[in-house]
Amino acid sequence: MQPTGEMMTPVLALARFMATGDDGGLAGAFASEGMVVVENFAPFLFDGPGAFDRWRRGFGRHAEAGGLSELRWRFGPAQDFALEDGGAYFVLPTTWTGKTHGRAFSEEGGWAFVLAQDGGRWRIRGYAWAVTSKG
Repeated sequence: MQPTGEMMTPVLALARFMATGDDGGLAGAFASEGMVVVENFAPFLFDGPGAFDRWRRGFGRHAEAGGLSELRWRFGPAQDFALEDGGAYFVLPTTWTGKTHGRAFSEEGGWAFVLAQDGGRWRIRGYAWAVTSKG
């Protein structure tokens, strides 16, 4: 089984933000409470009150320091999909390509998502990113 289009809506909003830096599409993508994010930039764990704002600012600093540009993503088929009690879990094999300080790069990893029904929509309750290879 694969995530529905409605489940992918907040995930795609997140990927677009990371690729473009435009946070206009993030409104409503994350759960209103209880958000937890594990990332590969400091402070690595974003949780508790204000987590969303700390994560958004942190990603901006990460992108700027890394000189990230021309970012593109590609998802593979979802792995380990589970749907229960108004929540969903799945892992997306993900490839990011782009430039860091003008040099081409490729990064592969697993993006594990926990979604929750919140206000009648699927929203990201948490995610964790793990790099599995860089090129």
